[in-house]
Amino acid sequence: MKSYSYFCSTRIEMGAGKSKELPTLLHSIGEGSSILLVSDPGVIRAGLVAPIQAALESAGYRVSLFDKLSQNPRDIECLEGATKFRDVSADMVVAIGGGSAMDTGKAIALCGPNGGTPADYADGRLAYENIAPIICVPTTAGTGSEVTRSSVITESTTHRKMTLKHAALRPTLAVLDPVLTYSVPASVTAATGVDALVHAIEGYTCKVTNPISQALGVKAMKTIVSALPVAYADGQHEAARHAMLEGSLLAGLCFGSTDVAAVHCLAEALGGMYDTPHGIANSVFLPHVLRFNAAENKAMHADLARYMGFAVDADSDEQAVEKLITGIADWTAGLQIPKLKDLPGVKEEDFPRIVELSMKNGSTPSNVRTIRADDYLRILEEAYRA
Repeated sequence: MKSYSYFCSTRIEMGAGKSKELPTLLHSIGEGSSILLVSDPGVIRAGLVAPIQAALESAGYRVSLFDKLSQNPRDIECLEGATKFRDVSADMVVAIGGGSAMDTGKAIALCGPNGGTPADYADGRLAYENIAPIICVPTTAGTGSEVTRSSVITESTTHRKMTLKHAALRPTLAVLDPVLTYSVPASVTAATGVDALVHAIEGYTCKVTNPISQALGVKAMKTIVSALPVAYADGQHEAARHAMLEGSLLAGLCFGSTDVAAVHCLAEALGGMYDTPHGIANSVFLPHVLRFNAAENKAMHADLARYMGFAVDADSDEQAVEKLITGIADWTAGLQIPKLKDLPGVKEEDFPRIVELSMKNGSTPSNVRTIRADDYLRILEEAYRA
């Protein structure tokens, strides 16, 4: 019997209209009065930030806005945000947006009080300490960053995606308001939703999983597979939007105390090189990695197929695995996720570099089946031909 631990210190507030309660919630946790609000230009243009900022200022908080973010956050942006954090004497970071805003917010809360670069922490040169309180208000259903200990940042000079990972990076407070996701475009809804599904699958299957994470992962998988096509077709569907935000949260709680694996390693390499949206990158590799992993873990992947409704109990494990792989491919096709060969900038001559970056990713050892460079290359080639 293996030992395991599970930890999540984040206070979670979930429900329609919860974002309006943010000033009261912040007052209850008593973390100071000066806020660096981190968000991206798209979320600001959608009108999601101004009401929250106005409510905070009306409640007596001093709010400064930082919005220089990319869809795949870069270290140089985090450092600029960290400088602003110090310049305005911020006490805490409130991140409003998707994964880019929340991951950038975490890096700012780390580097702002302490100095250094994201690489200093990712590579172990500086300790994770004295981190400012982080409050996350997600506007997409996908990343789960509002409850995880991780922040993924691209190193501008090398295109390496670095994972900052420490329990102290878990947000103090997560405020999940499904209403904030209503205006998310269908393409972003699809991509972020697939990202959440991959979190649940890899958190469930990885070598460092545990029974608590697996229970959360099963619920997340069932929820996302059912709700995402509905939310994709009708962004105003109240029940589907609520279910997706909850599914993303559960998936974050699933992998947040375990790890991701090979799908993410490939996706992060792709994102680092071409700035490919993370959910799309996950989607193009998911069925191919599932086939690779299922070859040595048939019973586990047959269970995944049954959890997600692609197979039934009467199916043999072999039948269930095939239904899992074809079912996932058909499901993502219904969301109009593009193929690898159709993504901007992707070239076969870059495959060795993608393999190199994937092998260097700290989550490669967590993949349920041991994966080597030639395996990554074969998966890339299969995905490109699909």
